[in-house]
Amino acid sequence: MSKISKFFKGGGSAASKGRGGPSPQEALARLRETEEMLSKKQEYLETRIERELAAARQHGTKNKRAALQALKRKKRYEKQLSQIDGTLSTIEFQREALENSHTNTEVLKNMGYAAQAMKKVHENMDLNKIDDLMQDITEQQDVAQEISDAISNRAAFADEFDEDELMAELEELEQEELNKGMRDVRLPSVPSTSLPSRPASTKKRAEDEDEMKQLAAWAS
Repeated sequence: MSKISKFFKGGGSAASKGRGGPSPQEALARLRETEEMLSKKQEYLETRIERELAAARQHGTKNKRAALQALKRKKRYEKQLSQIDGTLSTIEFQREALENSHTNTEVLKNMGYAAQAMKKVHENMDLNKIDDLMQDITEQQDVAQEISDAISNRAAFADEFDEDELMAELEELEQEELNKGMRDVRLPSVPSTSLPSRPASTKKRAEDEDEMKQLAAWAS
């Protein structure tokens, strides 16, 4: 184990003994501070890389030595930038894991509180009393249903009359209305003037026909 590892291990143990270990909130705050610091270092390195690249272009073939030195510094900065990217990824992963663990812990804690509250509520409940109460509720519901059925039924006196007798009375009423209507009908009056008499020619023809019938009868 390296001296650096021993140093951090020892320091961590002392802090754990003195304070009992950091809280999740404190650890998350430290990780966010570290992320912010490394992000600023990233911006600085990106700026230096741009400067060294511009210097290398400026010297070019005029001063190859200065151009090569600028490119070397650019490579070192790029290597540091790559290392910071990896470190930030690791810190981000650790922070997310800690946040999830803290969330799960809070959820379990709240669920434990809820379980204790339910237990406390149920301590004052008697299952036998609950069964009796439910039976009473069921009985009262049945009584209410019977009352509703009784109210919704037709009244008893509605069935005391004979249906055939009522129909016969209705037919009598209809016949009376029909007779009354017949009496109200007015027939046309007989004309007072006498009908015109049969014309003479018609009368003479009738007499001739009678004589011809008599002759025919006599001849036969």
